[in-house]
Amino acid sequence: MTVPVISLERVALTYPGPPAVTALLPCDLTVHEGDFVTVVGPSGSGKSTFLNIVGLLDSPTEGRYLLGGTDTGRLGDAARSALRGRRIGFVFQAFHLLPHRTAAENVQLALVYQRVPRRERTARAREVLARVGLGHRTDALPTTLSGGERQRVAIARALVGSPSVLLCDEPTGNLDSATSEQVLGLLEELNADGVTIVVITHDPAVAARGTRTLSIRDGVLAEPQPQGVPA
Repeated sequence: MTVPVISLERVALTYPGPPAVTALLPCDLTVHEGDFVTVVGPSGSGKSTFLNIVGLLDSPTEGRYLLGGTDTGRLGDAARSALRGRRIGFVFQAFHLLPHRTAAENVQLALVYQRVPRRERTARAREVLARVGLGHRTDALPTTLSGGERQRVAIARALVGSPSVLLCDEPTGNLDSATSEQVLGLLEELNADGVTIVVITHDPAVAARGTRTLSIRDGVLAEPQPQGVPA
C-alpha cells in the first residue's frame, strides 16, 4: 500500500494566551495520491489554521503530521522549508505574480530556490504553461492577462516543481462565475492526470467539485458520512 501524501494524527493547534485560543481541535485526516479534497467552512471556522498546518507554515501544538511519510514535527526550520518547497505547490486567491516579469519568468521563480539550471527552468516553465493552456502566452506580462489567465499562471507556478500536493486557498475568490468554472475545470483535468489537490473554500458549490469534501466549523474538521453509511 502506498504511503499517504498527507497524514494528520490527532493534530491540533492552540495559540498561546492569555487566554489561550484553540483554533483547530484534534483531527485525523489521510489524503492519498490522486485525491481531490475540498475543505469548506465559513470565515473564522479554522480553514486558515488548517491550511497553514498542511502547508508547513505553522506547526501543530498537538499530534503528528506526516507529509509523504516524513514526520514534519521532527524537522528543523530549514528542513521544513526545503520539504515545503519540494512537496507543496500553493495557489492563492490573490495571484501574487510579479507585474514586470513574463508569465514564463513568474513560473520559473519557483525553481530558483531549488537551484535548477536556467536552461532547464525555461524549458519546464514553458512545458507547464502549455499544460494549463497558456502555451501561447508564455512571454505575456501579467498586466496583459485576464484574471483567469493570471490564475492559470499561478497554477503553473505551483506545478512546475512537481509537488506531491497542490494546496489551493480560495482559488476562484477573485474570479467571476464563468472564469471560476474554467479554473475549476482545469483543476479537475489536472486531478484526472494524477495531481493530488486540496482546495480550501467558503463556497459549497466549489467544495462540491471535489471527490471528497470535508467541513470545518469552530475548529472541528469532519468528513460527512455518505447517505446510507452508518457513522
